[in-house]
Amino acid sequence: MAKKNSGNSNNPNGAKNQNAPKLKIIPLGGLQEVGKNITVLEYEDDIIVLDCGLAFPDDDMLGVDLVIPDTSYLEKNIDKIRGIVLTHGHEDHIGALPYVLGSINVPVYGTRLTLGILRNKLEEHKLEKKTKTTIVKDGETIKLGCFSIEFIHVNHSIPDSVSFAITTPVGVVIFTGDFKIDLTPVNSVMINLTRFGEYGKNGVLALMCDSTNAERPGTTRSERQVKNSLNVIFREHANKRIAIATFSSNVHRIQSIISVASEYKRKVAITGRSMLNIIGVAIELGYLKVPEGILIDINEMKKYNPEQIAVITTGSQGEPMSALHRMAFSDHDKISLGADDVVVISANPIPGNERTVGRIINELSKKGVHVLHDAVAEVHVSGHACQEELKLIHGLVKPRFFIPVHGEQRHLKAHAKLAEYMGAKPENILIPDVGKIIELDKNSIKFNGTAPSGKILVDGFGVGDVGNIVLRDRRHLAQDGLIVVVAAIDIEDGLLISGPDIVSRGFVYVRESEELMEQTRITARDAINYCFDSGTNEWNAIKTRVRDDLSKFLYQKTKRKPMVLPIIMDV
Repeated sequence: MAKKNSGNSNNPNGAKNQNAPKLKIIPLGGLQEVGKNITVLEYEDDIIVLDCGLAFPDDDMLGVDLVIPDTSYLEKNIDKIRGIVLTHGHEDHIGALPYVLGSINVPVYGTRLTLGILRNKLEEHKLEKKTKTTIVKDGETIKLGCFSIEFIHVNHSIPDSVSFAITTPVGVVIFTGDFKIDLTPVNSVMINLTRFGEYGKNGVLALMCDSTNAERPGTTRSERQVKNSLNVIFREHANKRIAIATFSSNVHRIQSIISVASEYKRKVAITGRSMLNIIGVAIELGYLKVPEGILIDINEMKKYNPEQIAVITTGSQGEPMSALHRMAFSDHDKISLGADDVVVISANPIPGNERTVGRIINELSKKGVHVLHDAVAEVHVSGHACQEELKLIHGLVKPRFFIPVHGEQRHLKAHAKLAEYMGAKPENILIPDVGKIIELDKNSIKFNGTAPSGKILVDGFGVGDVGNIVLRDRRHLAQDGLIVVVAAIDIEDGLLISGPDIVSRGFVYVRESEELMEQTRITARDAINYCFDSGTNEWNAIKTRVRDDLSKFLYQKTKRKPMVLPIIMDV
């Protein structure tokens, strides 16, 4: 077999084959990070895009709402794009589409529920009439340029999830998307392992496989176990109201909650915008089976005793504007929680969200609420395959080359090690990175060049207008505050007409720091007068002198570095 960085094989026509077209695989997101999944496959004049997701901002991205991938490579090559194909309807796989489709208007292909969830997003962005969407059932194959893509049914925490078997001019690429092997799925059928085995028997060039749980031994628990736990919770807390927070897109979990609530003769109220939207779509398309009369409007809850109610809510990740966060901090206009309530957080914190979830739990506990989460009860199972399930996929597919995807570096490396254990040669394993172009042919795999990639920040209606400099300023303001210096000068005559006046925001409390504020004012005045005395009457030079002198003075006095903003007006 070919070495990882070799350009050809032992074929005597290797020199000729070196110049033959190669398949390019270009990850634009979803590696070394959680979310923002998007992968490009390119062969000569044809491009397909696999998923297009978003990520949530890091703690240091102050004020940022969402993070989406940089798709400038796709914008530059828009004439080559034959379509975007979607594995499932989670935000980290479809959430960026409403932003990307505004500049890249190409057809979108997905399963029925996936496109149903996407439809709501496109309507919000007024793109539903401009975007061509096509429903594809699992087991069907579509042709996009030189690529043939078969949709293969898999289990995940949302129905209608699929993997792709992509037939390319150089061989078959299996792209698993997010999956697990659930032998007892809720309201669904088992993953189509037979089809993976058939492709493996016929020969697979490359496997791109979900690595999220590659460090975890064993197998992922079945979703049915959560339903069993919910049964116990409803039975043991028959005299209390029960509120359950989970991902709005976890339709299987929502089905379990509704089914158990129905068994215990409880009405179910829904709160949280995304939860209402997705449950509405799932009911409309038949993915949720809801007994008649069980769902009530949240405004009707007062007609029932607490023990007759179950609430399904958003906020399992502690999001500041979520319904559960508002309940915890007594800011929800319909629900007040107390000692007569049980809250179930039916999700694990996404890495980075542990503190926000912990705050929610602490705040609820202060109110006397009994809180159950996965650390104390079996109220959540992962939607991703653990090591034994990954081994099974490797054993069935038997790829020539392996590319781990979807995970941080430690997950990708753990998956690469697992692939070696399953018989893959180290030189045939490539750990990818965002923006690094992988080139494949029948005999070789290697990195060759880079594509523009990175993070585009969404803040309100602004997309991409918040960059590193703006974030740096926001962090500076958050850490050290702001000093504003306002003065009126006559540049021509070299006179200070009025001021300088000092305004402090987030630096010190002015009423308790009058002496410091007066010294700051004198320092600013002296800086302006120094400029005039030395013959400097250039406006920017005066501002710079004021800023530098004040920064130095304030650091000497306080060991802080507030942002200094001089406002010098020439009158």
